[in-house]
Amino acid sequence: MRNLLNFIIRYSTWFVFTFYVLISVMLLVLGNRYQQSVYLTSANVISGGLYNGASQVTGYFHLKSINESLQASNAQLQNEVLNLKSQLAQYKVLLSDTLAPLPSKDRYDYVSAAVINNNTRLPKNFFTIDRGSLDGVERGMGVVDQNGVVGIVNVTGPHMARVISLLNETQHFSVKLKDTSFVGSLNWKGEDASIAYVEEIPRHVEYQIGDTIVTSGYSTTFPEGIPVGTILNRVRSQDDSFFTFKVRLMPDFRSLSTVRVIKDIHKAEIDSLSNYDILKKD
Repeated sequence: MRNLLNFIIRYSTWFVFTFYVLISVMLLVLGNRYQQSVYLTSANVISGGLYNGASQVTGYFHLKSINESLQASNAQLQNEVLNLKSQLAQYKVLLSDTLAPLPSKDRYDYVSAAVINNNTRLPKNFFTIDRGSLDGVERGMGVVDQNGVVGIVNVTGPHMARVISLLNETQHFSVKLKDTSFVGSLNWKGEDASIAYVEEIPRHVEYQIGDTIVTSGYSTTFPEGIPVGTILNRVRSQDDSFFTFKVRLMPDFRSLSTVRVIKDIHKAEIDSLSNYDILKKD
């Protein structure tokens, strides 16, 4: 207590001066409209700056939740687009066959995921995503990013999954020239991470440099029409009956961040029908 009194006595002159200054400022502001206007304007500017800074800080910490929300919305839109494409393809069948069944709706669903580990320099590359069996991810599901096909789920855990990258020499993907029915096989040869090759395209097919290669839809892994790459040029083929194309892949595999796992809701039914004869023999 004595120390406090000594402190007040020692700086009493400063306290008195500060008190009179505050009283003077208050009298000046309250008794003069111009000074009052200047004070209010300055106060608004300062408080506005403080609120803006606080808003920016708060917004920064909300970026993660906003990003997750945008990813979910984007996945939903992708799902709707994919289902519309599927229905459109089936309506085309209806036009050519009036006895065909009505097209099924909502065949595909998406699970958004983040890439947490990735490799592009090995002959057999894989990457890991932060979604697993508890999120509905299963082995054999296709994986895409915003640009196109990137891989197939290989191993799943409860919370994570490993994906075989398209940049894997052992993998072949069923593809075709966009807007045609000519199917080929796409394979990465272990070279540049942006280059792959499409083989077994019939030689009578008309094509142009820059034509788009898309998924064929001949499996439950990928729907028809998902972009894969564009034709750079034709290369020498071992079989004179077919073309081999050098293709520039659309996804940037060195910067994969957000992907979507494709779930074919009819996969179990299609697989059971495909394996019917095998199961019947057993």
